[in-house]
Amino acid sequence: MSLSLVALFIAAFAFGTTEFVIAGVLPEVAQGLGVSIPTAGYLVTGYAIGIAVGGPLLTLATNRFRRKPLLIGLTLAFTAGQLACALAPDFTSMLLFRVAIAVAHGTYFGVAMVVAVGLVREDKRGMAVAIILAGLTVSGVIGVPIGTAIGNAWGWRWTFWAMFALGLVAIASIALMLPSRTGAARISVSLGSEVRVLGRQQVWTSLILMLMLMLGQFVPYTYIAPLLQEVTGLQASTVPWVLLLSGIGATIGVFIGGKLSAGRMLMPSLITMLALQAVVLLIVYLVSPYPTPMIVALTAWGALNFAIGTPIQTRILSWTADAPNLASSLIPSGFNVGIAIAASLGSVILASGFSYRTLPLVGVLAMSFAAAVALASLIWERRSGAVEPLAATASGQA
Repeated sequence: MSLSLVALFIAAFAFGTTEFVIAGVLPEVAQGLGVSIPTAGYLVTGYAIGIAVGGPLLTLATNRFRRKPLLIGLTLAFTAGQLACALAPDFTSMLLFRVAIAVAHGTYFGVAMVVAVGLVREDKRGMAVAIILAGLTVSGVIGVPIGTAIGNAWGWRWTFWAMFALGLVAIASIALMLPSRTGAARISVSLGSEVRVLGRQQVWTSLILMLMLMLGQFVPYTYIAPLLQEVTGLQASTVPWVLLLSGIGATIGVFIGGKLSAGRMLMPSLITMLALQAVVLLIVYLVSPYPTPMIVALTAWGALNFAIGTPIQTRILSWTADAPNLASSLIPSGFNVGIAIAASLGSVILASGFSYRTLPLVGVLAMSFAAAVALASLIWERRSGAVEPLAATASGQA
């Protein structure tokens, strides 16, 4: 792994940790800021909205910026945001700081994905994407538990002081490890071209696959704790260990997906994994009352979630190489919109009287539909004879 990709990984790890660590210290944050826990939950919602809406807008606004200074600037914004959160006097200011960090988050991942695939040969694009994604999965396995432990031991503000220190490490990593001439400073395409590439069937079908993946992942995952406690019969103290195993599986899955995202292997591998995930989710439903099989199934489920995510994102980047800015920024936006829809759908299902056990069945339907869409997309592509576009020419280097 090149030092440049290591630098991008470290910053991705930092952004991933700050997005998810809030859940681990939410009760303490609510108490410290004098609001209820449900109200404090808007710190999660606001972050997702910041990524989904602000990320693409800032990406388009900064497409003339040189890439390395832009990445440093986004990481500086992250670091300043952690300092502001650590000192936040009230809930409103805390929410505004979180939303600002989220806008930088969405922009960072859009830019970092494009830079990463530009640093490697075409057959290594999938692995480059996997390394950026690994920053998110490793943050869940390592960063979030450590950040939560710090908050529990010394108070929630110390969690954000720790994130501030991590931000300084990320800034130094990008400044020292990323080449000064990295990628395009300005892709010489119009806004109309940026929008038109979204009409390519390989792009919009991939966005459908992304939405289905999020439904299959987050309809059950949002309610995984009560599912494991009420259906599987696990103690609350056991749930974090199950999630840790799922997170380890996800980290392994990212790199499996990266290996399977090269060239003509991508779509056959993706179709196979989507179908296999439908089977795994059906197994989760069937074995949910039995602890050991359930834990094994959830570990496999976590691995496949992120193994699938890598080729989907690689496909979007490959088919928008001639106008990548808007499309790349829609990747984190799409994931967060999907997460919001999945959480709401799960809530509606439960409010309708269905049990926690039924939630994986939504994933079975979503993954089956996704496999059919992916197969139709591949057939359409081969019949049309379409070929991936070449990268756009750039004016200036970053």
